[in-house]
Order: sequence, then structure tokens, then C-alpha cells
Amino acid sequence: MSGITDLGIAALRDGIRAGSFSAREVADAFIVKVSRAKALNAFIVETPDHAIAAAKEADAARAAGETLKPLAGVPIGMKDLFATKGVQTTAASHILEGFKPVYESTVSQKLWDAGAGMLGKLNMDQFAMGSSNETSYFGNVISPWRRGGGDNAPLAPGGSSGGSSAAIAARIVPGATGTDTGGSIRQPAAFTGISGIKPTYGRCSRWGVVAFASSLDQAGPMARDVRDCAILLENMAGFDPKDSTSLDMPVPKWEQSLSGNLRGKKVGIPREYRMDGMPAEIAALWQQGIDWVKDAGAEVVEVSLPHTKYALPAYYIIAPAEASSNLARYDGVRYGLRELAEGQNLQDMYAATRAAGFGDEVKRRILIGTYVLSAGFYDAYYTQAQKVRTLIARDFEQAWMFCDLLLTPTAPSAAFALGEKSDDPIAMYLNDVFTVPSSLAGLPAMSVPGGLDKGGLPLGLQIIGKPFDEQGVLDAGLAIEERAGFTARPEAWW
Repeated sequence: MSGITDLGIAALRDGIRAGSFSAREVADAFIVKVSRAKALNAFIVETPDHAIAAAKEADAARAAGETLKPLAGVPIGMKDLFATKGVQTTAASHILEGFKPVYESTVSQKLWDAGAGMLGKLNMDQFAMGSSNETSYFGNVISPWRRGGGDNAPLAPGGSSGGSSAAIAARIVPGATGTDTGGSIRQPAAFTGISGIKPTYGRCSRWGVVAFASSLDQAGPMARDVRDCAILLENMAGFDPKDSTSLDMPVPKWEQSLSGNLRGKKVGIPREYRMDGMPAEIAALWQQGIDWVKDAGAEVVEVSLPHTKYALPAYYIIAPAEASSNLARYDGVRYGLRELAEGQNLQDMYAATRAAGFGDEVKRRILIGTYVLSAGFYDAYYTQAQKVRTLIARDFEQAWMFCDLLLTPTAPSAAFALGEKSDDPIAMYLNDVFTVPSSLAGLPAMSVPGGLDKGGLPLGLQIIGKPFDEQGVLDAGLAIEERAGFTARPEAWW
């Protein structure tokens, strides 16, 4: 059926239920799209058999008159950070190349239990460390977008969930999983003109997700619009006794309750986010977003988050510290790569394996983390960063006394060219300037597309909510989505 890959998750789900098309037709259409889009390098592994099996199950259930599962026959992409039983899971790193887990992550299992099928494992920044998808051992993902004016420079799809964002924007998957440690769902969503939500820390289980920074990592959905994100999140979230940080709370019916009416809501505008040197286009988009939430019935108030300027430095101490601990398990002994030459001892094997297996950015963060945790520097750096994190969380708590939600830009710019910032780690880290504070505080936050820059590239707006208020975040996202009327999509060159 022509045009089937232009449909989002809600339309596919409803069409399969109504018999407008079969789940097998859906699976076949997306499998073809995936096979034709290799130039994007969005997938590390393709799994058409998985998608077809889910489609057959959905079609058989419908033929038998059974009630269909929530995502019956809907094919999705799975970020390669989630363990998938019997399917290679690498975190885009050479050190895990060839690793096939004997277990399934909780989040992916929930999606399969809901009837979804998997089109494949999506490329990403190695161990989720990056903002441009250039740190992957399997090569960088290329954004489907191009700047206007004849500039054909390949662009970054954002990171670390760049494979997810590129695949959704290119219409080769209707939705995908992502993970967000400091902005890795929201920033790539902004760069590619899609929607993505990082839920409250603990909403989605981290069990079976390759760890980067355990106190920050959070799974979430990425899709073409807010409703599709709500649908995916409902089927990803939930308590997991295998994860000690999992929230023991019921999963709300976010899609059913979705409303773009913001009457009675107060939306805060943090004055500290109006940073020196902010591009005029970002400032103009932010003002447009303010006008949109006012039109939806919200009252707009200015609030202060005084410790915002310390968020990035604190994050880039805490996250590498946790990474240096988490990545110590990759030593060549139990699984993954092993570099062992004749005559080497155990220490030589450790060093050779890690040197060959980890990329430059991963090594950089391990070194930073090991340094800030070392004797003599622990209190000076790590302890201080944790104190700052507490102050940042307290800033948000104070802000909630005056507002229900916060509205900010998602990223400080539109997508940049591949290679443009790869030689300057600090410039790359600044991509997270608007997203990191809410990550440190464990708050739900979402990016929705708001418009295009002068080069015709997407720009995103970010909504931040109170703990556990994904509904408020989704509602505000829908209000902006309805008013932005964002329908732009990249012209197919791949």
C-alpha cells in the first residue's frame, strides 16, 4: 500500500485494527524503506524477521477476532543500547562487537509484549557519549536533512540517539526508543524535526540498558508527534523489581488524557536560559513558543534558576565519574572483545583490550571520571559537583512554587555539519546547555519541533515538567505542536 510509511504509530495501530491494511503490509513496507536507506547508516543490525513475526501474530489475532495488543503489528527501531535476546547489542562500540545477549531488556520486552516488532538496532554515539553520532565505531549516522541554498554538507542527526532521530525523520521507522543522559533524546529530536520525551528518572526501567551514567540514564520514546510519543511511553514505562531505581507507580493513560488546552496552567520562562550570544533565530523561536502557550490558555511567568550556569560543569564531572565505574566491566574477560598476544599477562590483556575496544570520546570520559574520583580530587570535584546537583534540583523545586511547567529552547543551534565540532569537545558539550539541568534533577522533559531556521533546518522547543508530570509535559507539547503546524520533512536524497 503506497504511503503506508508516511503514517505514524497511532495511524498504523488504528489502521491495523480497522483492517485498512494488514500488519504484514506494514512490516513489508518499512522493511523495504530500511533496506533502501543504507546511505543514512542509521542501523547497525537489521531484523526484518522480528518485524514479520510480530506482524503475523497481529494478523492472526485479528483474523481470529481476538482483542489486539496495544501495539499489535507496529514495527519500531531499537536503539543499540538496549539488550535484545539473540540479537547483537554493541552500544556502537568495538569492545562489544558480536555480543548477543541471552536476555531481553525490560523496556524492549514490554514493547514486544505489547505487540510491536523490531526493524533493527539503531546506530548511536558509542556508549551514548556524544551529541552528533560521530563517535560510533560503526560510522556516523547522516541526517536526512540538508541546508538550503545549495549547501550539501552532511549534517549531524544529534546524539547520542542519532540513529533513532534520523530513521524517524526519514520515514524509515514510525517510532523508536532512545535514551537520555544529558539530552540524548531531546537534542537529536530537535535537530531532525521530530518529538521525543525523557520521562521522570525511574519511569522506565534501566535493566538491560547498557549503562553510561546510572543516576542520569533514562529510556524514552522518539516519534513523529506527541501522541505517538505518549503511546510508546505508556508501553515502555512501569515498575521493574530488577531495577532498584525503578518507580513503583502506576502508568497513567497518557494518550487518553492528552489535551492541548493549557487553561489554568502557569508556564515559567527561566531568565538564566537567555544566555549571552544566543542566536537570534533561537530567541525568536522561544518567543513564538511563549505566544503559542499563551494562546493555549496558559499564564506565562518569569522564574529564576540561579545555578543553571553550573549545570554543564557539574554534569561533565558526575557523568564521566559514573561512566568510569560502569565501563570498568569491559575488560576482555567475560564477554566482548579480547586482545591477547602471546606472552602477555592479565594486566597487559586489560590494557590492550580497552585501548583497542574504546573510542577516543569514551577514553576521554573514562580518564576524566577516573581523575575526579581519585584520591586528592574526589572532594574537590566529585563531591562539589554533587552539591551543585542538589542546588540545581532545589532551584526547580523553588520554581514549581510559581509555575507548573517550564518552556525553553531545546538546543542552542540547528544541526551542524559533521566534523564541524568534532575537534573541539567543549563546543560539542555545549549542545547540552539547555537539556542538562533537567537531567540532573531527574525531571520529565520533551522536545517538539517549532519551526525552521534560515537554512531550512528544524529547531525545537523544550518543555520541562514537575516530577511524575509527564501528562503536563505531553499536553504542553501538543499545544505547541497544534500551533506550530510543523509539517516540514527532508527531501529524500538517500
